[in-house]
Amino acid sequence: MKIVVLSFFVFLFAITLIACNKDKSITHVSPKDSTLTEGNSKGKMKGSKMEEKVVKSTDEWKKVLPKETFCVMFEKETERAFSGKYDKFYENGIYKCAACGTPLFSSDTKFNSGSGWPSFFKPISEDRIKNIDDNSYGMHRIEVVCAKCGGHLGHVFDDGPKPTGLRYCMNSVALNFEKAKEKN
Repeated sequence: MKIVVLSFFVFLFAITLIACNKDKSITHVSPKDSTLTEGNSKGKMKGSKMEEKVVKSTDEWKKVLPKETFCVMFEKETERAFSGKYDKFYENGIYKCAACGTPLFSSDTKFNSGSGWPSFFKPISEDRIKNIDDNSYGMHRIEVVCAKCGGHLGHVFDDGPKPTGLRYCMNSVALNFEKAKEKN
């Protein structure tokens, strides 16, 4: 029985990795061209409307973030599929970067992709995220990071719904949710 269960999870992981490799048409930058870690002398990021970049050492991030959040966002780990608190969460509001608080995604763009991770078809604004080539695990994917702090959020794929055709597949632990204010 243990072998069957283990085989099932290995199969799910393999399917997830195969599905993750369908991103050839997404606009992105390679790590050597990325302005993610570069800023001008005033702290503004090149090509971005974001005012200031959040810069902290590894030790500083470890002190202020829960362990799992730190591991996902700054060691580029991934939470288990179907384990995140926002996978099947559909309240109205804004999803923010768990590290720096930058608003990233609106609940209006969230959809159930069946992947086991919260998925969105577009960010609030393109300048809130950066897309970077990711060639880890023997495949090519597009990593999505927060433009303000550089924290790893997840990956983007070209198999999403209209109108963008994109699926921003994010880690729940990389996000914090702020519920929309009640309308009077």
